[in-house]
Amino acid sequence: LAAALGPSYVRISGTWANSTYFHDSDTPPPSAPPAGFGGVLTRAQWRGVVEFAKAVDAKIVTSFAISPGVRDANGVWTPDQASKLLAYTKTLDASIAAAEFFNEPSFAAMGGAPKGYDAAAYGRDFAVFRTFIRKASPNTVLLGPGAVGEGGALAGGASALAMIKSEDMLRATGHGVDAFSYHFYGAVSKRCGAFGAGSGTTPEAALSEQWLDRTDREAAFYQALRDRFEPGRSMWLTETGETACGGDPWAATFADSFRYLDQLGRLAKRGVQVVAHNTLAASDYALIDEETLAPRPNYWSALLWRRLMGDVVLDAGPTQDPKLHLYAHCMANHPGGVTLLAIVTDTGAPRTLSLPAAAAQYTLTSSKGLESPTVELNGAPLAIGADDSLPAIEGRRHTKGRMELPPASITFLVFPDASNGSCR
Repeated sequence: LAAALGPSYVRISGTWANSTYFHDSDTPPPSAPPAGFGGVLTRAQWRGVVEFAKAVDAKIVTSFAISPGVRDANGVWTPDQASKLLAYTKTLDASIAAAEFFNEPSFAAMGGAPKGYDAAAYGRDFAVFRTFIRKASPNTVLLGPGAVGEGGALAGGASALAMIKSEDMLRATGHGVDAFSYHFYGAVSKRCGAFGAGSGTTPEAALSEQWLDRTDREAAFYQALRDRFEPGRSMWLTETGETACGGDPWAATFADSFRYLDQLGRLAKRGVQVVAHNTLAASDYALIDEETLAPRPNYWSALLWRRLMGDVVLDAGPTQDPKLHLYAHCMANHPGGVTLLAIVTDTGAPRTLSLPAAAAQYTLTSSKGLESPTVELNGAPLAIGADDSLPAIEGRRHTKGRMELPPASITFLVFPDASNGSCR
């Protein structure tokens, strides 16, 4: 299933990585993490990561430990653990394609950094890390700062926590990243009640503009910082999902596919070059159910995006209808072709389009309702076969002229004979 989404990046990171000890030996790991660490990563586990990445045509993105266990007597970060992980990766004939210094430094104290860690400490440590990574792995794309929650989406809950502002971190580090990274969640899941009222969302709001627009607002915030401190650098969204803290239960349903595909369309228009969805197969927001390994609706959304939407973003033209979102790209792997993505967020009424030419239609709906874990393509349920094979993903031919889009639907329209000059 992961291979069908390739080529891709696979990100191995998260808050746990900030305090994980790499056991660089084939002997059994310690029964408990060494002092200053919260967990243990073995060679066998990391080898599994590398083998998985190779099998699915993915490049590895990661981050490194910054807990007290990797610091010298003066509290300064040392590259001892990072060096061992990189060296072992090389013995596996592999490399780290891109890396953040550590996960979400905006919440460093909550993420395992020493007590009192601030922007000045981050700047000092980042200078050590930057020098190290340039020498130890010169082809690794250095990402940063990888912060989260500053653009307003999580403001209610984040204000109750000690946050280091990206502006202060960037001022402390100066120029020095290859790509500007950030994380985004429009809210927190109901697991995280400590964030307070107003920091969550509901399935009833899943198709609302107020919910979908949060992607743009957060991206605009971080792009403004990029333009001030790292002008010209590409943007990477290195972690996102329905909500933080594992996602809400409805993240596993068709309702969240509207957020997912609309987010990809909005960010592509903004020039964001990488979007890493959290996660492949863990918790409610996963693309694949971690127990059954059955694809969820967002998996099928990702598969259609990968197969139909190319890298070149086009102007989809104006629309005065706030409940009809349109995104256009060059068609994937077909010179001259164009793909139009049309998302209808109105749950009660259809929308119409006038097609300038014949197209292949791929419409996602759910006859069992938005909160169903199943989805249909052109009316037929999507599911893997008994032998775990993917079904045929085929479009339905629609002739030139008027076309009706169902309520609460997502439609890819592929025009292979568009002869678009930007797509050749």
